[in-house]
Amino acid sequence: MSALAIVERLRKRLDKLEFGAPVTVAYQPLDYAGALTRQYLQRFAHPNVPTLLLGMNPGPFGMAQTGIPFGEVRAVKEFLKLSGTVQRPTKEHAKRPILGLECSRSEVSGRRLWGWAERRFGSAAEFFEHFFVWNWCPLAFLGASGANLTPDRLPKSEREELEVQCDRSLREMVEWLRPTLVVGVGGFAHKRALAALTGLAVRHGTILHPSPASPAANRGWESTIERQLQDLGALPEDRRRP
Repeated sequence: MSALAIVERLRKRLDKLEFGAPVTVAYQPLDYAGALTRQYLQRFAHPNVPTLLLGMNPGPFGMAQTGIPFGEVRAVKEFLKLSGTVQRPTKEHAKRPILGLECSRSEVSGRRLWGWAERRFGSAAEFFEHFFVWNWCPLAFLGASGANLTPDRLPKSEREELEVQCDRSLREMVEWLRPTLVVGVGGFAHKRALAALTGLAVRHGTILHPSPASPAANRGWESTIERQLQDLGALPEDRRRP
């Protein structure tokens, strides 16, 4: 089974789920931004990647717009060099319209993550020799005000069904990618990886999430994750800073 097939199976399963309050709109970028997601997978996903960097779920100005994990628009266009048309979803939140690659608002988390990758490795091709970036869940959840809701904010029954589907897909993706290390970008993703990947011969770790809501990330996210990745042995020897 290819990465494309794994993601398509997940897309179909998630399309069957329904979400109530506090969720007003659940964006499924694998539907309306699927062309970009497929480009990303075809170009950069390959078996035997050393490290999988695992995020939680899309932000409203990142993957929700572009279909790419941590998909800050400038990074998608200029570093990843992906292009294509993003459709409008059937149901849209008035305060969080989907503008695709025309979105002018930058997602800080994505700008930090992909900006580090560009500064550290120089090119996307070199970065993806060592890492692949994916999200545990591809759905973005918005409340009535337009606020971004993380999956842990869902009612228990909805959260548990989401976990079943996303854990299953993560396990399939890891079995296909065959990384030796899975690194949760933040504690939530690390927790889901531990639950989903029980019994697989893969090491686990975590790094600080780049969210601007994190005081620690705002004090120096890049220097912190450099140390964390080096401690995990995830940085290639010739790419380690003194």
